[in-house]
Amino acid sequence: MNFKDFFLIKYAPDILQHTLEHLLLVSISISIATLVGIPLGILITRQKNLRQPVLGIANILQTIPSLALFGLLIPVPVIGGIGTNPAIFALILYSLLPIIRNTYTGITSVDPAIREAGRGMGMTDRQLLLQVEIPLAIAVILAGVRLATVIGIGIATIAAAIGAGGLGELIFRGISAVNNQLILAGAIPAAIIAIIADLAIGWLEGKLTIK
Repeated sequence: MNFKDFFLIKYAPDILQHTLEHLLLVSISISIATLVGIPLGILITRQKNLRQPVLGIANILQTIPSLALFGLLIPVPVIGGIGTNPAIFALILYSLLPIIRNTYTGITSVDPAIREAGRGMGMTDRQLLLQVEIPLAIAVILAGVRLATVIGIGIATIAAAIGAGGLGELIFRGISAVNNQLILAGAIPAAIIAIIADLAIGWLEGKLTIK
């Protein structure tokens, strides 16, 4: 076989373009989900009455099939339509549950004796949160971000169905043309991105874990 006929070489320009689109979709959505999810997770550690509603809504959003959610967002004003806006919004919604849940779990798992020691030293609730609870919970919080990122990379392939681009474009083109090479040209880079993201966040998680 001619080296140039190898599908990863043959479709290299398309793979590069759609990989960049895929990374943009995931990076924007995960960044926003993290900025929203961590404060929500912290909030429900302080306001216990909000725990069930917040986690319940996040759980419900996670159970909606991805293609259905993308479709439901199309007629929604501002965030809807065709393209990147509804795709990013849907990915944010899918990413919230693991980030909120892990933030809540990490902070509530901090040893109560450590909290009491902090209060005994005159720490305010804010100081306790920033200087004690979050540093001790950071590994669990990052594990939630890690899971959300890997899930987001996979779900982002469906975003091509509403014109948002990404590696799903190659997969859908391959399915339409019954072309396994095109399908693999989209699936393999997506899997590689997910593995790299998982390893990178796992490495950061290990570095920030207080031993």
